[in-house]
Amino acid sequence: MTEHALLLKEGERIDELHRNGYRIIQNEKLFCFGMDAVLLSGFANVKEDECALDLGTGTGIIPILLAAKTKGKHFTGLEISETSADMARRSAELNDLSQRLDIVRGDIKEAGEMFAPASFDVVTSNPPYMIGQHGLVNPDIEKAAARHEILCTFEDVVRAAAKLLRPGGRFYLVHRPVRLAELITVLSAYHLEPKRMRLVYPYVDREPNMVLIEAVRGGRPRMTVEKPLIVYERPGVYTNEITDIYGY
Repeated sequence: MTEHALLLKEGERIDELHRNGYRIIQNEKLFCFGMDAVLLSGFANVKEDECALDLGTGTGIIPILLAAKTKGKHFTGLEISETSADMARRSAELNDLSQRLDIVRGDIKEAGEMFAPASFDVVTSNPPYMIGQHGLVNPDIEKAAARHEILCTFEDVVRAAAKLLRPGGRFYLVHRPVRLAELITVLSAYHLEPKRMRLVYPYVDREPNMVLIEAVRGGRPRMTVEKPLIVYERPGVYTNEITDIYGY
């Protein structure tokens, strides 16, 4: 039995991330990461000597990718599911990131009490997109909570980010464009000023299905809308930019 096999539990697998040789432990019976997490890791920036927190980290995909792509000093992932948090911790060990990445089990709604106020330079989040009973709700609570606002709302996420970011700190998120007006309203209400936005389109002639936003705590009103990010040139073929983000 290999050393890596010792890190795996029943039903789990190790997937390549194509960055710095990093890999991640996943279980297909639970919620596996998607393109939205990868695109957020390409949109966010953690500078040298900065500390970042990922709210609702799941199996740790966003902080692991940011550790690979940026010079950030330290990363923390907060996750309510012990099963997912355990996989994230073992993925950190798998990638020799135990000194640079901490996984903390806890509720986003209690994050403001779990960490010191204004203690992070960057906060990231790939929160649930759907409200209440919109769309089909998976009977598996962990899968359902990843897609629907069952365990926390968007406002809960923003409230935590606003409390934990230092003045001038940056909040990066990925969400759905259909809720864009609400997203901007809630961010502004908590003094997280949207400064940069990019819409993601599956094809050049389709409507956008994701939006990436950077907001700054205490920032002045003025937002840059970046050029569209197109995912596919044609069915099954990524654009060059998507290929670069993935690291293929």
